[in-house]
Order: sequence, then structure tokens, then C-alpha cells
Amino acid sequence: MKVGIPKGLLYNNYKPFFHTFFEELGAELIVSSDTNRDTLNNGVKYCVDEACLPVKIFHGHVAEIKDHCDLILIPRIMQLREREFICPKFCGLPEMVVNSIPDMPRVTMEPIYAMSKDRLFKWAEVVGHEIHNNKGRVKKAFEEAVQCQLNYKTGLNDETSPMKVALAGHPYNIYDNYINMNILKKLRKLGVGVVTEEIIDEDAKAKEIKKLYKRPFWSFARDNYSFTSIAAEKKLVNGIIYISSFACGIDSVVIELIKQNIEDFPFLVLKVDEHTGEAGLDTRIEAFVDMLERRSS
Repeated sequence: MKVGIPKGLLYNNYKPFFHTFFEELGAELIVSSDTNRDTLNNGVKYCVDEACLPVKIFHGHVAEIKDHCDLILIPRIMQLREREFICPKFCGLPEMVVNSIPDMPRVTMEPIYAMSKDRLFKWAEVVGHEIHNNKGRVKKAFEEAVQCQLNYKTGLNDETSPMKVALAGHPYNIYDNYINMNILKKLRKLGVGVVTEEIIDEDAKAKEIKKLYKRPFWSFARDNYSFTSIAAEKKLVNGIIYISSFACGIDSVVIELIKQNIEDFPFLVLKVDEHTGEAGLDTRIEAFVDMLERRSS
């Protein structure tokens, strides 16, 4: 069986798990290309106008590979922690894609609850059965996939750079170079190092989030608020850059919470959508770095 894996949304975070699981079951993987202009054009063509840029791009990745595989992974990721949920668009992602793109092959519909290994295995059981009817082999593939994921580390930490910024936002905005227009390269060219939320351990995040009046309902809000709060309070960086998708409901709340919390700490919000021009983004980044240099001199 040929299994299609779109390189969109949280692919960068969980690719070891998905790749290993399907490969251990004997599937041939059809992986979409890195995000490019064609990906975006196809995504805009098929996706509803109201969706954010990352969701439109995900549609483009699916459109690229849909005619070359028997089953496509559509990760309906619901929960990573107890009492928290992922972005609401993940909850209906399979239906959104199937009803927007014509002539689709089978897609994975089973929701992913990753709060525990047992809950995650329920997804593996259902999806694995579509490829292989041997329960023992599905269990072994799952165990291998979990181990590969545990050994996989993400995150950026340019700790030796004399000037650093915290790069915050949803992971797919930070790690997709087409969405963020190669912001890492731009910053490093200006002599600025980058750190991301993975440098903060989970216990520190949990302690920081308790300072809020109410615990955030969304996992991305929790991670970005706690990361930026700790980074600003402990002066781990010189400034913060938040990459946000235009019309993102979660970001509209968490950005205001961050602003109120860090007060006058340097903070730049970069809003991106399919119309964002690179020249304007370059100008804003350069001006922000100039301001950081003046503050530190």
C-alpha cells in the first residue's frame, strides 16, 4: 500500500512517529515536497477562504500527492495534554480536506489523543488495521514509532550568539521556511541568534502558566505564553518575535496576554497570509534588530 504524508501543519514535529509506524507496517511512503509556490497556489485553489495560511498550505500538500497513493494521513490531532486541545481546525481537518479537494483516496479519520501511550495506541490500532491485519505487527510498529519519536529532538537554541530573539508562534509557522520567508536565515544574517520554546522544560512552563487567572484551553496558547513570559522575565533573549497567521483566533488572544505580561520588553508580531510581501517583512525585521542594537549599546 502507498501511504501519502503531507508535509504540512505539525509534520515537522511528529514525522519520526508517522514515518516509522507506516514503514514498519510495510507501506510505501509518498511524501509531498517542501512547501513552495505551487503548494500555496493549490491550497488557495481548494481550501475555503476563511482558513488560515497553514491550513491552506496543508491542502496544497494533499493535492500534490492525492493521485499517487491509496491512503493519505490527515492528522486529526485532538489533545496532547489533559484538559487542553489543539487548534479547532485540526478537529475537522479530514472532513475539510475531503470536502474541498475532489477525487480523494481514502484518508485517516481516526482522532489522535496523545495524552498517554494507551490513548495514542487506539489511533494506531484503527489506522494500522487499514494496512495490515496482524495485530502483533501493528503493536510492534507502534512501539518502534513511539521510541523513534522519543529520541527525536526539535527546537532552536543559538546560545552562543551575543544577541538573541525568542521566536514564538505555532510550530508550523516557525519551521516552514516558505511560510515564514526564511526568517531564520534573515535573522542569522543580521547576526541574531534564535531560541524557541523547546528550550524551556515542561515543569517550568506548567509553573508559569499557573500565574494566569485561568488555564488556557489551547496547547499552543499555553506553550507560547509560558515561553515568552520566562524568556522576558529571565532575560534569556534581547527581544521576542511572534509569527502569527492572519485571522488565527488563538493568536488573537495569546498575543494580547503576552503584551500585557511582558510590558515594555521588545516584542514584534509578524502577521502572515498568502498576500504577505517579503520586502515588507524584511523591513520590519531589520528595524526591529536595529532597535535591539540601540537598546543594548
